Amino acid sequence: MNKLMTLCLVHQPPKILLRMKKKGFGAGRWNGFGGKVEPGEKIEDAAKREIWEEAGIKVENLESVGTVEFEFQCNPEILEVHIFKAKSFSGTPMETEEMKPQWFNEEDIPFDQMWSDDKFWMPLFLAGKKFKGRFLFGKGDRVLEHRLKKIK
Repeated sequence: MNKLMTLCLVHQPPKILLRMKKKGFGAGRWNGFGGKVEPGEKIEDAAKREIWEEAGIKVENLESVGTVEFEFQCNPEILEVHIFKAKSFSGTPMETEEMKPQWFNEEDIPFDQMWSDDKFWMPLFLAGKKFKGRFLFGKGDRVLEHRLKKIK
C-alpha cells in the first residue's frame, strides 16, 4: 500500500531553500519541505500546507516536477512522494520546532547530509527536468536499487 507524501523545494537559481529536520523521521538531514497528504486533501494543497507549517511561507504557483516511490527493505509501506518546485513565495522563512530553513547555492548543496537518493534526482530537478523514479533502501538508509527516468 502506498502512502501519499509531498516534497516542495523553493528554487531561485542559483539558490535553493532546504530545511534541516530537527526531530522525527529524517532528523539530522537537509531536505525540501513536505509530509503526508491528509485524507480528502489534494496533493498540491498538501504541499502548500506543509511548507506553510514547516517554514511559515506561502507558495502559490507550484510546478509538479516528479514522483518518486521509496521502499525500505524492512517496511512493506511504499512512500509515493510528489515533488514540486516553487520559484516564488511570500513571507520570510522561519525556524520552527521541527525545521530550520537555510538557503544554499546550487554548487554547495550538502548531499553528504541529505537522503542518499537526492544526489540521483536533484540534478534533474535543478536542470528543470521532470522525472519519475523508485528507490529501494537497505540498512543505514543506503540505496540498494534505483530506477530514474526523465519524463515529458
